[in-house]
Amino acid sequence: MKKFGSGGKNMREMIDKILITEDEISKRVAELGKELEKEYGDRELVVIGILKGSVTFMSDLIRHIDKPILVDYMAASSYEGSESTGHIKISKDITVPIKGKDVLIVEDIIDTGNTLSHIIELFKEREARSVKTITLLTKPSRRQKNVEVEYIGFEIPDYFVVGYGLDYNQIGRNLPFVGVLKEEYYK
Repeated sequence: MKKFGSGGKNMREMIDKILITEDEISKRVAELGKELEKEYGDRELVVIGILKGSVTFMSDLIRHIDKPILVDYMAASSYEGSESTGHIKISKDITVPIKGKDVLIVEDIIDTGNTLSHIIELFKEREARSVKTITLLTKPSRRQKNVEVEYIGFEIPDYFVVGYGLDYNQIGRNLPFVGVLKEEYYK
């Protein structure tokens, strides 16, 4: 297995193919922002990004929501390398109170659904008025938990993808597109 991101190699050379272009992402993110603006109207909205992968998507998304919003982040994961462990670890919790408020969870990708399912239940226990989810990408073929995702950027096949916030062992987030990582880097 080759080490991804090592040796000063151009990261684009490590990509098998571009799955979703920068322009396609930009257009879809703008559409989603306008949908959210319409959906929530003048209700107070708390937008919570799941670190670290959601940062790029969320920062672009909230610029398309022309209404006051509260923003916070949570760090939660069930992954080591390219596989889900099934165990959810929260390493940074939110600080904004959500009791009685509409909460929108922002994810980069929903794969097994394990992490998202846990976070949704946690926010319901904290008495959020509503809890909805938006994700840039979804891989329904890998789902282990049945989670409702109200807003989806793109549905993708079971590829290992990086770029636009998504990573492999913390590398690749800065690519402006979503690309399929060559297998030789993660197998």
